[in-house]
Amino acid sequence: MHILVTNDDGVTAPGLLALVQEMRNVGQVSVLAPDHNWSASGHVKTMHRPLRVWETKLMDGTLALTSDGAPSDCVALALLGYLSDKVDLVVSGINPNANIGHDVTYSGTVTAAMEAVIGGVAGIAISLHSPENHKDELDYGPAARIAKRIVERLVSQGMNPQLLLNVNVPYLQDDQIKGILTTRQGLRVYRDRLDERLDPRGRPYYWIGGDAPTAVPDEGTDYGALSRGFVSITPLDLDLTDYRVLEVIGKQDW
Repeated sequence: MHILVTNDDGVTAPGLLALVQEMRNVGQVSVLAPDHNWSASGHVKTMHRPLRVWETKLMDGTLALTSDGAPSDCVALALLGYLSDKVDLVVSGINPNANIGHDVTYSGTVTAAMEAVIGGVAGIAISLHSPENHKDELDYGPAARIAKRIVERLVSQGMNPQLLLNVNVPYLQDDQIKGILTTRQGLRVYRDRLDERLDPRGRPYYWIGGDAPTAVPDEGTDYGALSRGFVSITPLDLDLTDYRVLEVIGKQDW
């Protein structure tokens, strides 16, 4: 089992190291991750400039690969031949914040896993539901061990190359996590605000900011599970067709 580990927080992120160390207990691990933070980058494919890849070292002294491309670029590079050994699974993370509801369209963590499925390899995104305004160093250990548990189960059952999972882990210790639930996407509530400012020359510029997003803890949803202390596993599909609307508008005389 050859596992590619990537993320959207950059190759030096502690969440990636925790994930790599647990994935090494499952199989051969290669790391190809961005050289800087790409959070909220969405699904990027760089086609109008060259991409560069070079060796670096993780905090534990082991070798890794990094690139000036986006998370999804890193996955594409690996699957298209930069890595000589065939990749069997892509695991992306561990993101320091949850990716729930509509977040999946923004998240570089999730879209890296999407790129894996596009390339014919199963993809799993792992995110940690850390407390808002958490100041201390985050403990990624429980989330990394959950990722190992999920990957081991999937490997034992045979890997489906179309499998795309979005996993969110509550910020709890191992013995406090109540279990794992399969969920649907919930409703993310964004509270964005546009701030207009002036630069030193009097020209306007803009920041998209606002308060941290919240979510609706409906039963059966990703956030509903997290709010009750459960790990959320949401299977995703790259087919974005709304089949209910398709049936309705298909009856229209256009």
